[in-house]
Amino acid sequence: MADDALTQMQTLIGALPYLKRYDDQIVVVKYGGHAMGEEHAADRFGRDIALLEQVGVNPVVVHGGGPQINAMLSRLGVKSTFVQGLRVTDAQMVEVVEMVLAGTVNKQLASAITRAGCMAVGISGKDGGLVRARKATRTVKDPGSNIEQVLDLGLVGEPESVDTRVLELLIHADIVPVIAPVGVGADGQTYNINADTVSGAIAGALRAERMLMLTDVAGVMDANKNFIPEMTVAEARAGIAAGWIAGGMIPKVETCIHAVEAGVKGAVILDGRLPHAVLRELLTDGGAGTLIRP
Repeated sequence: MADDALTQMQTLIGALPYLKRYDDQIVVVKYGGHAMGEEHAADRFGRDIALLEQVGVNPVVVHGGGPQINAMLSRLGVKSTFVQGLRVTDAQMVEVVEMVLAGTVNKQLASAITRAGCMAVGISGKDGGLVRARKATRTVKDPGSNIEQVLDLGLVGEPESVDTRVLELLIHADIVPVIAPVGVGADGQTYNINADTVSGAIAGALRAERMLMLTDVAGVMDANKNFIPEMTVAEARAGIAAGWIAGGMIPKVETCIHAVEAGVKGAVILDGRLPHAVLRELLTDGGAGTLIRP
């Protein structure tokens, strides 16, 4: 028992410098990946977020929900099509996406945080005009003619602007905002938006101290597949240009770059399947992912 008490005290003492660093600072956490579909993982994540709020950090959570959307579409017999990692979304599908993201997933996650001892409120990017969206466009080159063609992704959007007033009210009231990545256009149209992109836009608009992107990988790997604990924006851009940052890691790194350039002090890509990944990143010496900084 004495050894356990000593270990606990040493842990608290070791975390003290980081608690002081993040006191009253905003930390935006993007929660996604397959781990969020596991009930025990969601409960553990909820406890971690509640702990941050209780020690003086101001967490803001943005979540995805791809696996849950897939499960609902499968139940409804609706087939999904993806283009460059984005789900092509028609009018019927956007209703399902909003129902799952802003309904089931959003409320379950907010409830998990509240059960852990801190008040959380689930909202979407449509609430209070939080995320104004525009239709996302993508192009692809025809392999024969090499001519670029515009792809129609339907009601897939990207953030055009972020109005932080609702978030600021919640943060000042010590309430954790839990945000579903659904936005609204100038004409009132609902758009499905990639959660990574929304988290980056919100972190930038709030000038967050940190943005944490929880994914299914440990972080960024170099050309020799070695883990990179820290890199600058310039180094990240060079990695994309050289090709060793590739595939699905490119949009994640680009989101981090844009967030840092918008005023976020540092953005981290880390494995959300790692127990207490958020606490390890913020409150320990080694961190838990790849930090991208100015």
